[in-house]
Amino acid sequence: MLTEPTLEKLKAMRLDAMAATWGEQKDKPEVHQLAFDERFGMLVDAEWLHRENKRTTAALRDAKLRLTSACVEDIDYPAHRELDRAQIRQLATCRWVVEHQNVLVTGATGTGKTYVACALTQQACRKGHRAIYRRAARLFSELVLARADGTYARVLAKIARAAVLVIDGFAMTPITDNERRDVFEGLDDRHGTRPTIISSQVPPKRFHDYINESNHADAICDRLIHGAHRLVLKGPSRRGPKEPTDK
Repeated sequence: MLTEPTLEKLKAMRLDAMAATWGEQKDKPEVHQLAFDERFGMLVDAEWLHRENKRTTAALRDAKLRLTSACVEDIDYPAHRELDRAQIRQLATCRWVVEHQNVLVTGATGTGKTYVACALTQQACRKGHRAIYRRAARLFSELVLARADGTYARVLAKIARAAVLVIDGFAMTPITDNERRDVFEGLDDRHGTRPTIISSQVPPKRFHDYINESNHADAICDRLIHGAHRLVLKGPSRRGPKEPTDK
């Protein structure tokens, strides 16, 4: 068999994982006993897994999650937290992404809102969806700069295209008129087409008062809250000297 020319062709087609696995198979006598279809299936599986891992790595890099190691498997469920394991399992399927349903994660400081939001986003990336994570304060700052340098429409378009948008720490500081309009524009572009995750110390029933302007408040709450999955985290702060994996 002309091994080298075949390897060169595989690499030219960017089938590097398949080429590497084929090389490894040559040194495993037990693999030679397998039927052609089985060996070929192993090569295809190796290339598929390699590409899936690359895609997921790129998606997580682009998402810029605050907690890069957060994952749904490490979320824990002490009784005082009152977190529904079945609801998390259902969210882990990422049907909420496909069906464009928002997720609202609320609770007192230190209850793990950011971790849960990042874990759900990481799961979405693993399922093939692209995401953008931003702290609310940083997002508003970026939009201020975008207005100043003429890239406002481009930044809004990027936000609109993300399969999942995460706004962490929503409603922590008083909102300005421009920020109010920014929230509306961002949510309006995504409404019914792509989901948003919000984490906040403020419960959804108080979002309207926080926005504090009737027309925008009605529109924002309608787009954000209606049909959303709600996770309310309870219990004491999880931050401390023996901080668990799920922070």
